[in-house]
Amino acid sequence: MKLRTILTSLGLIGCLMTPLQAQEAPGDIQYIAAREAFRVGNRPRLEALAAELRGHPLADYVDYYLLRQGIEQQDPAAIQAFISRQEGNYLGERLRADWLRVLARQEDWQGLLQHYRQLKSPNQEARCLGIQARLQLRDAAALAEGENLWLTLHEVPEACRPVMALLAERASVDQIWARVRLLVEVNKLAPARQVLAALPPGQQPDPKQLESMLDKAAAWLARLLPASLKDRTGRELVALAIQRLARNDPVFAAEQLERWSPYLGEQEQAWAWGQIGLQGARRHMAAAVEWYRRSQPELLSDEGREWQVRASLRHRDWGGVRRSIESMPARLQDKPEWIYWLGRAYLAGGQQSQARQLFERIAGQPSFYGNLADEELGRRISIPPRAQPPTDAELDEARAHPGLIRALAFFRLNMRNDAIREWNWSIRDMDDRQLLAAAELARRNQIYDRAINTADRTRNQHDYNLRFLAPFNDQVRPAAQQQSLDEAWVYGLMRQESRFVSQANSSAGASGLMQLMPATAKWVAKKIGLKDYDHRQVKAPETNLLLGTSYLRMMMEDLDNHPVLASAAYNAGPLPARKWRGAEAMEGAIYAETIPYSETRDYVKKVMSNAVYYSVLFNGQPASLRARLGMVPGRPAGDPPKTADLP
Repeated sequence: MKLRTILTSLGLIGCLMTPLQAQEAPGDIQYIAAREAFRVGNRPRLEALAAELRGHPLADYVDYYLLRQGIEQQDPAAIQAFISRQEGNYLGERLRADWLRVLARQEDWQGLLQHYRQLKSPNQEARCLGIQARLQLRDAAALAEGENLWLTLHEVPEACRPVMALLAERASVDQIWARVRLLVEVNKLAPARQVLAALPPGQQPDPKQLESMLDKAAAWLARLLPASLKDRTGRELVALAIQRLARNDPVFAAEQLERWSPYLGEQEQAWAWGQIGLQGARRHMAAAVEWYRRSQPELLSDEGREWQVRASLRHRDWGGVRRSIESMPARLQDKPEWIYWLGRAYLAGGQQSQARQLFERIAGQPSFYGNLADEELGRRISIPPRAQPPTDAELDEARAHPGLIRALAFFRLNMRNDAIREWNWSIRDMDDRQLLAAAELARRNQIYDRAINTADRTRNQHDYNLRFLAPFNDQVRPAAQQQSLDEAWVYGLMRQESRFVSQANSSAGASGLMQLMPATAKWVAKKIGLKDYDHRQVKAPETNLLLGTSYLRMMMEDLDNHPVLASAAYNAGPLPARKWRGAEAMEGAIYAETIPYSETRDYVKKVMSNAVYYSVLFNGQPASLRARLGMVPGRPAGDPPKTADLP
């Protein structure tokens, strides 16, 4: 049976194949069978196939499967031998991380710590196991590291739970309530209940009262008697109830907080005002600025601090922008967005020298705020000189790189997740010349996403033709022209949507180069009169581009022909994009920064910055991001959509 038939039957391939995927190599079929044997636990079959796969690029994976299967019973010497053979490779790192879990279950803390310290890139799970080992070995420095997790970690992986349990045993009452507040803010109610159980006896809230407050905060407050607020537990529950109300109605929550403030301590009041401010800021409410003023910066979460800036920014309160950013911890102040907006606040206050120093810190970075900082310094956006193309010798070195060979084998089998992990691990320590050669190797194999991501990593020698690849030009250009769309913007959006992987599927179900949802694609096909449309066609580049650019044109017409609004609408939908406008016109950069959805906020910034670089490449002239962003018009009275049924 041919490889393509096998892959199709296993659901590993779509309707199109790259030239790389079309190549069948000896042993590919056996590797697929070995992978399946590992998945179902068929060790005899796995052992038999391992013998057949000697010399195959993925043979080491089969050896890994043999060790990983029943790892608890494996000889530690065999584990160490494999790790030593694979030292520096992704599989060595992966098995070492797997072995950490075994050592944790065996409570071999010294052995765990020894292996942990040899990991090159530990993930959150491994870091937690390392902290757990250090805590068990009475490493005092580990407690501070663990406390940072206690006050920042929302999602707790299984490996982190023992660490959090140890920290709960040692936590003060203040620390327990701080974590409860954090968890309630992000609506993690079950973990919050678990943390409350760590309070000393007599200070734990009554379970029925707690559930009533979390479930129906308004009714709970209406029944509450002030006499029950003599202890801290009661006061904290009122503050949490205010937070629950603010999620749906910040104004009502503010009214309730005014009512209950005489019975609360200063800290409970300040935290609750910060929560009301956060929810108001996300809704672009002018009152959010004042609500935040009644809070205390040290009681705000990272997200609360950032939305305090956005609340002031949205309402042109440059003094508030400056004060909010300057009160941030250094790790937040050093983010490019807050460096830029602090610079803008200084400019608004006439502090030009201080502003220029800030802009210089991020100018030259090929990103949204790097671009804007350049323009504040009077520099239009251009691209650096193109590096010399990789030599034949450099390309030969890339082709011979064991990790890249394994990655290409996975790409050939359309096992993208494994391929990307191998590829990213392989390039992590490469210099610029090696990165450019690897990026070119990916481009030649039509693995456009790896070509882009690899070229993006260069530090001194750059090739923006690789960073901003423009494949499918014969299809993209006429599709954009047919809809009177800026080709650079269309490419900027596609680069962000799919990295030009025509078979890309999102977790939400979007497909193809322009990542169309099934219902949207069907709706657009009907609108443009595309007869006999079947959603199985959506990944074909011509069909995807026809539907995607048609949809973009409809949104442009619905949203004042403004690309910032249309970009936001493409990601989040037209109704939210329209609702996020203010009563008056605002800078496109302010609109982008104050988008409530974090995914859409990041998306719009990257699409617009991408479009500038494509414009420079296509036209050979410096360009302006600020001009592209322009001014987002205010929301007209009633704001009727031009296309009422636009999905």
